[in-house]
Amino acid sequence: MTSAPETSRPADPRSRLRHAAPVPYWLDRPESPGARPRLTEDTVCDLAVVGGGYTGLWTALLAKRRFPRLDVLLLEQRTCGHAASGRNGGFCSPSLTHGLANGVARWPGETGLLQRLGAANFDAFERDLETYGIDCGFARTGKVTVAATEWQARALTEAAALSARHGEAATLLDGDEVRAYVDSPLWSAGLWSPDYALLDPARLVWGLRRACLEAGVRIAEHTEVQALNTRARGGVRLRTPYAEVRAGKVALATNIYRPLLRRLSLTMVPVYDYALVTEPLTDDQLGSIGWLGDHGITDAGNQFHYLRKTDDRRILFGGYDAIYHYGSRADEHLTQRAETFETLARQFAETFPRLADVNFSHAWGGIIDSTTRFCMFAGTAARGRISYALGFTGLGVGATRYGAQVMLDLLAGRRTEATSPAMIRRPPVPFPPEPVRYLGIQATRHSMAREDEAGVRNLWLRTLDRLGLGFDS
Repeated sequence: MTSAPETSRPADPRSRLRHAAPVPYWLDRPESPGARPRLTEDTVCDLAVVGGGYTGLWTALLAKRRFPRLDVLLLEQRTCGHAASGRNGGFCSPSLTHGLANGVARWPGETGLLQRLGAANFDAFERDLETYGIDCGFARTGKVTVAATEWQARALTEAAALSARHGEAATLLDGDEVRAYVDSPLWSAGLWSPDYALLDPARLVWGLRRACLEAGVRIAEHTEVQALNTRARGGVRLRTPYAEVRAGKVALATNIYRPLLRRLSLTMVPVYDYALVTEPLTDDQLGSIGWLGDHGITDAGNQFHYLRKTDDRRILFGGYDAIYHYGSRADEHLTQRAETFETLARQFAETFPRLADVNFSHAWGGIIDSTTRFCMFAGTAARGRISYALGFTGLGVGATRYGAQVMLDLLAGRRTEATSPAMIRRPPVPFPPEPVRYLGIQATRHSMAREDEAGVRNLWLRTLDRLGLGFDS
């Protein structure tokens, strides 16, 4: 392979970010649908779904498919997809457990069941997109995980062996083989995972929203649910700023936002993740880094990056920083962080020196609902009249459909294979209150950064491993 000349001096990161729009690339498009009217009159429904992201939309849609005559009302405090569902990188994993290794570490006796449930959900996810005509660019393009150090390469070797033991497709790549997928001076080894998909996050939201409306779901946007009254006769009362809802049952799909059940207050923390998108690139520019396929890329660090191409030939480059603010602050202004954007711009130039002068068109952040076990949990309250599925962390796009299925089964009082795993039956260990929570998370972030630098897992991280606890994005 002939190498193109490398740029000797990258442009200043701030200059390449000067014209970056401070909004998610996916949502910054004219085809974004107009908002539905807010709820202004008291109403009654069979099922109220709180939250208009992937989990809530899947729940409403699957509920109507199971029971077409069910009166389903979805309530969203802003607009559908405003939060994590419209801001993520568009990676769609078949795993329900934030990857095979995490599932094996936490539920070794149920690995086969969880893998099978994940694969079945992944297939059903794709079938449902076809059934409802949701054009979100879903494609099983595969993913390459790349290593920049010897210890990261060893970790990929271990991951390949684990995949082989559990029947998951994965192929180790040496340096030349990695360069056939993408050419960067940083990466010397890789792991090819073919059972992985990419999609357009916003188009998935908009497609699910349209399918819900066509199925007869009522959607009220700009309608925040402020409180639940579980002692109401005949159901649950939901208080909003302008009206009250009396619902037979309630499904909570609120991601990291203020929990409506006190028991959930310490189960998740808001982790801020950030991303950049470049201006559109030419064939020559993409050819200069050998990225000719449509696959996604992640690196093997604790503070990992994720990269993918868009339909209009941009590169999305995100990750690395996972920022937690004291007191679990969750404010919109925290989705803009200049120092992280500059760090990502520098790292992009280091990753692809031939593209060191490329400008960025969008820079944004979003909140990830992280749990101590890095994956979703579910449960019920109010004697089975309320269900919830939360805590999807960073690999939850595909798992949201499974979470919706679980919530509906729980509300129906059905014991199914989907509700049988321990990850559903047992909640995650809660985070401690402040200030211990903040100090513990900062110690973990510091230790993870040190491991990335030296390849040594220190006593703090080993202790968390033994306790089955952690912090991740």
